[in-house]
Amino acid sequence: MANKINPFEMVLEQLDKAAKIMKLDPNMHRVLKFPTRTLEVSIPIKMDDGSIQIFKGYRCQYNDARGPTKGGIRYHPDVTRDEVVALAAWMTWKCAVVNLPYGGGKGGVICDPKKLSLGELERLTRRYAADIISFIGPERDIPAPDVYTNEQIMAWIMDTYSMYKGYAVPGVVTGKPISLGGSVGRNTATARGCVYVIEEAAKRMGLKLQGAKAVIQGFGNAGSYAAFFLQDVGCKIIAVSDSKGGIYSKKGIDPRKVNEHKRNTKSVINFKGTKNITNEELLTTPCDILVPAALENVITKDNANQINTKIIGEAANGPTTPEADEILHKKGILVLPDILANAGGVTVSYFEWVQDINAFFWDEDRVNSELKKVMMKATNDVYNMSKKYNVDMRMGAMILALERVAEATRIRGIFP
Repeated sequence: MANKINPFEMVLEQLDKAAKIMKLDPNMHRVLKFPTRTLEVSIPIKMDDGSIQIFKGYRCQYNDARGPTKGGIRYHPDVTRDEVVALAAWMTWKCAVVNLPYGGGKGGVICDPKKLSLGELERLTRRYAADIISFIGPERDIPAPDVYTNEQIMAWIMDTYSMYKGYAVPGVVTGKPISLGGSVGRNTATARGCVYVIEEAAKRMGLKLQGAKAVIQGFGNAGSYAAFFLQDVGCKIIAVSDSKGGIYSKKGIDPRKVNEHKRNTKSVINFKGTKNITNEELLTTPCDILVPAALENVITKDNANQINTKIIGEAANGPTTPEADEILHKKGILVLPDILANAGGVTVSYFEWVQDINAFFWDEDRVNSELKKVMMKATNDVYNMSKKYNVDMRMGAMILALERVAEATRIRGIFP
């Protein structure tokens, strides 16, 4: 663990690199290197056995120049302050890339939710919500689900906040159950947004999606839906994988049948008519489109030279290391970075917030139509920025985000 990369140091390296390329004003650069505010709380919880345990929690609002901050809350044993601050910074850039009127926020509680009973989990959530209650709100900071949190936890936070206010405030969180003001289309938004980005990028490259070979690494929510939607636009899915391994067929695989197989057997492996392969083999399978939709740091300097694809759409967060990025760029592979490719989730969270604020709810066709417009424009904005500065799409996205946040900061001025 001693050699584990500090995520906030990585944020600062990316910021410094982008600032140098775009010749960002040094004073603005200095402002953007620091989070606006970070709250640390100690959360005493009465456990089922009668003992009292203390959990540590955080909430960071990295930058609110463009609007209220937005970002998930994660429950995990390895949560750290620097991780939360780094994730809040990345959320700032992600919201700016797709031009949402948000800044970036993030929260976390150091715990292992798998070891907590439902009652303990609820008490932890409500006390954490109470401790950060003056920090959050529909006009200030809007939490959402993240690692090991879900719509039930969002419902508890929404209820706790509403009890303090004395009336229902559905807009305080997103990712809620539909019965409490959640949005239709949220469950598929990350994957659908990623496929919209791939479609738009393919047009710019002159790549026809009809018959294009696609490989999906990770067959959870984002990966499975990405496979479905890529098949719907004419792609041939030739390989998919989960944590237990992958499957390959040059004739193509029906991802919906694979999904049914996984529900029955708990894995995609041993699907009829396919060959079992490892996740490592899957990543280097020749294809037109590769979608990493699972863990971070799966494409590294050790395997980047063996990657054989035209487009990589990062449905996962951080699947490509900086060293691998350089290799892929030199090979002419178009990497659609996570802060663009998986921003469909926060975009539909924004739609949910808009619906809650207006107490007027959209049907799924409208949600998907509005999502497509946002993702197509963001893709073209990033593509044009990458060409302007002669950089890869990741740096193009970073420069675009910094330009937008810096402009909002400049126009607002420094108080007082």
